[in-house]
Order: sequence, then structure tokens, then C-alpha cells
Amino acid sequence: MLEHLNSSPQNPERVVIIGAGGFVGGAIMKRLSAQGVQTLGLTRQDVDLMSADAGSKLAGYLKPSDAVVTVSAIAPVKNLEMLKQNLDIISAIAEALSASPVSHVLNIGSDAIYADSDGPLSEASCASPASAHGIMHLAREVTLGDAAGDTPFATLRPTLIYGADDPHNGYGPNRFRRLATDGQEIVLFGEGEERRDHVWVEDVAELATRMLLRRSQGVLNAATGTVISFRDAAEAVVGHFPEPASINGSTRVGPMPHNGYRPFDPAATAAAFPDFAYTQPEAGFAKVHAQMAEG
Repeated sequence: MLEHLNSSPQNPERVVIIGAGGFVGGAIMKRLSAQGVQTLGLTRQDVDLMSADAGSKLAGYLKPSDAVVTVSAIAPVKNLEMLKQNLDIISAIAEALSASPVSHVLNIGSDAIYADSDGPLSEASCASPASAHGIMHLAREVTLGDAAGDTPFATLRPTLIYGADDPHNGYGPNRFRRLATDGQEIVLFGEGEERRDHVWVEDVAELATRMLLRRSQGVLNAATGTVISFRDAAEAVVGHFPEPASINGSTRVGPMPHNGYRPFDPAATAAAFPDFAYTQPEAGFAKVHAQMAEG
């Protein structure tokens, strides 16, 4: 749950975004700029977070009045080597925060920290990751929270994110759209029957901005509360094309991730920001299609 330290929205003096060159970091920076917030976006060209002097170099950019957003990561984490690389990144950020305390820290995490559940997940659900990616995000939250010390610290945990500028080609609406654009067949895992929540990157950026303006501390999930099967997601995506791509099933190899069902309870979002409404998946897919059509 979140606690707002600002009783009403107030722009921070400056927000430093560590990982501003990425999909989510770029969306947050764009939303903050639209709000009139002064930002400093740091990318790998500014600080290589895996270099030996990364912590001290990053600390040199930070001011006591800054709010800091930590987004930078090598993701998704698929193996032990990638996990080690991410731990180096986390260590560098933690060193910088310890050396140069700031006014607020917002970490962008992941729902991957949660154990599977038969019912909707909430911010109070068990943090027991079953993947290297989840282990990385849990280590990130704990390490950066410790490094922040007395500085207000918050984590936003999005579920599966989609959007027009996503550089990844992970299974889901982003890949389906790329395949449909090229007129290629969409091949589902099994029959695409597993049901997941999908959140639009612009909703994630909006929530991050609200948390920064309210100087929130605590934890918030970013998930719509609506699950949709991957087949339904594919059909919704291709339905926007004049010549829809074919959608076919395949022989499934291995068990369905998360037992084929991973719902969320969005009550905490409604409590924290009563005037915010998530963009539901099919409406979001339509918005992304329109964005891409506009170029």
C-alpha cells in the first residue's frame, strides 16, 4: 500500500531517471515533461552501471533535492549471467544513493516477485519469486530500499507491459502486432488459453508520475484487474488490420506459466488514486495501433 507524503500533487524540483533510454524510462520521462517537471535522463552513454566506478560517477549527478527513478536493468533475466549483471547494476545504484542521499526514490519493479496464486494477487501477496527475473527484482527492491535509508522509498510493480515503442519481442500483444504488420502467421503457445493481465506503458508512466508528485512511499502494483487470454489478445490486435494475420495454435512444450492464470486486485490503485482508471486491454491495443499508424 502507498502512503502519500505530499497531501496534494507537487512537482519535485528535479527527477533523475536512471534508465531513461529504455521503454519504460522513456515513457516516464515523456509524461513528466508534459507535467512540466524538470528531468535529467541518464542512459548508458552517461553512466555504464556495470563499470567499476559506476557508483561514484552516478553519485556525482545527484542532488539532495532530487527525486530518483530507478528503471535501468538488463531484462528479462533469463540466466545466471544476466542475474549477475543486474546485481552489478543494483550495487552501483545503491552505492550512489548511499553516497548522495536524495529526497525520494521510486523503483520500477515487476510483478514477477510474487508467487503464483489461485486468486487475485495484491500488494500484500507473498513475495516468493520462481524465476531469475523475479529474484533480480526482489533483490533490487530490498537493496535499493536499504540504500535509501531514511529517504522515502516506493516501488511500482507492473505486470506485462505493452506499448508502441517496446523494443522487446516477448510473447504477447507487442509481438503479435509486429507479426501482423508484416503479414506473418501468429503461432500461439498451445491454444493461447492462458489468461494474463496486460498494462499499457502510458498507464505505468502516469502512475509513476502521480507517485512522484505525491512523494509516495510503499508498494503499488500496476495491473488493470482484467485478465485476457493470449488468443483473445491476438485476435484483438489483428482485428485492427485490413487483412488480419492468421492465428494458429501449436503443441505446447512444458507447463503453462503461472498455471495459466495470473489475476490482480487493483483495489490499492483505486485507494491511492481514486480519479485514475486503467486503460483496459482491448482499448489499449486500439490506442497503440492508432499511435503506430500515426508514425
